[in-house]
Amino acid sequence: MEHREFVDHYTVQVRALRAAAVEAGPSAPVDTCPLWTVHDLVRHIAGVNAWALAALRSDAVDQRPEWPPAPDEWDDLLEWWDGQAADLADELRAADPATPRWTLIGAETAGFWARRQAHEAAIHRLDAEHAWRGEDVPPLLFTPEFAADGIDEFLTRMTVIAARRRPVERAGVLVLHAADAGRAWEVRLTPGEAPVTGPVTGSGTDGDATVVGTADSVFRAVWGRPSGAVVSGDTALLDALPRM
Repeated sequence: MEHREFVDHYTVQVRALRAAAVEAGPSAPVDTCPLWTVHDLVRHIAGVNAWALAALRSDAVDQRPEWPPAPDEWDDLLEWWDGQAADLADELRAADPATPRWTLIGAETAGFWARRQAHEAAIHRLDAEHAWRGEDVPPLLFTPEFAADGIDEFLTRMTVIAARRRPVERAGVLVLHAADAGRAWEVRLTPGEAPVTGPVTGSGTDGDATVVGTADSVFRAVWGRPSGAVVSGDTALLDALPRM
């Protein structure tokens, strides 16, 4: 996917997230993020948007930006988030994706943030949708291409970042198939190390566990959200993937 496509997906997902959050209301529990309310969810995503914006606006590629403070009152928080989200979209659209910038994996490029914020908004949109609709969240919210990229980003980037704080504790091979996107991944888990993701070897059914479904459902599954993906074999390997 191209940089501009990620920015477009970000704007779509953040708007849908906001709409679901408002429908649910600030005091609604977010069961997919235990102990959070919708207010907590919005405070988090607003802070993430502001933090990414700070990283994009800074030339200090080796310096982690400070986490910006967010308003406490619901109406003030929504207004602040609206501003941060709009400014972030504008900043991403104007950015050269090859421009060096600080990122979660260290000094990289501005393009990292377009991809990361698109998928961050998508996953937290799911949280807001579940807070609002309960179990009645539509099964196909994301295009196969976008969801498959979300799986890839999670497996190749986010698990590596998360493993710094939560090392892998189980050993095994996890194979994932996103049927409608025509993509598959093989993840090797070794205790104490970051997961290693690559192309599927052998028949594609030789893993200790498999996750099969639409790209949308597998995307949800790897992030630990309710999903229609079919998980077989040593299902604990899916839960063993480090998450942020």
